[in-house]
Amino acid sequence: MLSRVNREVWYVPDCHGRAKNSSSAPVAILLFLFFNCVYLLTSTGRVRSIDEIDPVMQSESLLLRHSTAIPQAVNSGIYFGKSDQHGVPRSAWPAGHAILVLPWSAAGHYLFVHLPGITNNSSDLAVATAVCWSSATFAAFAVAASFLLFLAFELSPKCALACSMMLGFSTPLFVYSGWLYSEPATIAIFVTTAFLLFGSGVPISLARAVIGSLLLGFAVHIRPANMVTAFVFIAASLVYDQSHASKSRFAYRTTALLIFVLAFSGLLYLARNYSLFGSPFDFGVPATAENGKDLDSWHNPFWVGAFGFLFSPGKSVLLFCPPIILGILGLPRLWRRNRGLSVLCGAAPIANLFLYSVRTQWEGGYCYGPRYLVPSLILLTLPCAALFQSPRGWVRPAFWITAIIGFLVQALGLSTNIVEDMVVNHYFIGNWDYRMTYSPIAGQIHLIWKYLHVNPAQLGLGWDRWFVFLRAAGASPLPLTIIASLFLLGTLTFGHLTWKKVCSLS
Repeated sequence: MLSRVNREVWYVPDCHGRAKNSSSAPVAILLFLFFNCVYLLTSTGRVRSIDEIDPVMQSESLLLRHSTAIPQAVNSGIYFGKSDQHGVPRSAWPAGHAILVLPWSAAGHYLFVHLPGITNNSSDLAVATAVCWSSATFAAFAVAASFLLFLAFELSPKCALACSMMLGFSTPLFVYSGWLYSEPATIAIFVTTAFLLFGSGVPISLARAVIGSLLLGFAVHIRPANMVTAFVFIAASLVYDQSHASKSRFAYRTTALLIFVLAFSGLLYLARNYSLFGSPFDFGVPATAENGKDLDSWHNPFWVGAFGFLFSPGKSVLLFCPPIILGILGLPRLWRRNRGLSVLCGAAPIANLFLYSVRTQWEGGYCYGPRYLVPSLILLTLPCAALFQSPRGWVRPAFWITAIIGFLVQALGLSTNIVEDMVVNHYFIGNWDYRMTYSPIAGQIHLIWKYLHVNPAQLGLGWDRWFVFLRAAGASPLPLTIIASLFLLGTLTFGHLTWKKVCSLS
């Protein structure tokens, strides 16, 4: 049986060949660089919805005015938020995401727009492109962290790489790496924290507990609803601490630390609300939007959201993230090996399904697939690696089928501007109510066929790549070609180095 381990990348019949921690770190770094280059090359590089535009404006304000106020949003007519007690326009969202993308905002303002060939007409779009690229880095970081976590399952490096490739290319992490929603940043935090807290297989060290707690605490300031997943982390930590209580002098230390840090983070957010709006429970969200519709309440019938997330052609979790099928099948094995991690991976999607099913705008606005559930779906994908511990005969074909279908679904979402078909074919009906029968997959296939035969008539339509978009906006092709060539060169170089390093460890 041992002779078969190195024969096949996708099929590893036992747990031998595990990489040592000192050897796995360089592979994780190379894998991060590979995926970062891939995601940068395939990024749309532009922002469409207010959820994407907002971090661009908030980061600009932080960078240039050292404030989170966004008066430029009011002036541009795309403002979503409310004025604080002093009449200063504030965003409806906290500044966590804007803080994370500050380095990319600085690169956009101080570097990208000053490149030869970037015209004044395209400078604002170039800044938005630079900020959008942050999602590529966050998504790549999540893949690298997942690779380390898969190695902790005592898989061979090749098998861990295969599972990481599926997570990086066949789940919504791929498609969302090209947009500026907060999901990639949230996923990076969740997967990294899962590795820190549950990836060692031994009682959690103080350093890991502190870093993981701080990361989760910060996630609350990216999106306050992330607190629900943070509660699941607490429950998972309690189970994990209990299973290792006899091996540690500091039983339940991690659980206590998580509770303390998350409570402090929540109070800090409430204090922010009080200082800006005069009430800790005034979150700065306008009462209505989109022609008077209440988008941010929690009065949606549960069955409507749950049916949409499970069965609708536009939001079904099984359709837009096929690898969760393997994740679900791997949960029992993971439970026997790592109960804390299995609780996290299994309970987080359920908790978020209940949470977002009752949200008025449960569909997530103009977006591809079940946007709000994407971070928890990535967590549910992680147990798929447990199937590769003494795998049965059906594991390999099931892996290939889910990986290929998942990749095609994500590639369709990244192909053309998803909003074009959504507007034409009525993603929303009536008073901005989501049309349950809408299928973005069918819409994207139609647009691909269309733009194989005709050129887009307007800026922003057609193939959804940053270099196509900026070129149409008037940027010179020379700098765009150089940058794209560097990303392509990085993809090929780091991909080769990653594979070579993995083979040397096997």
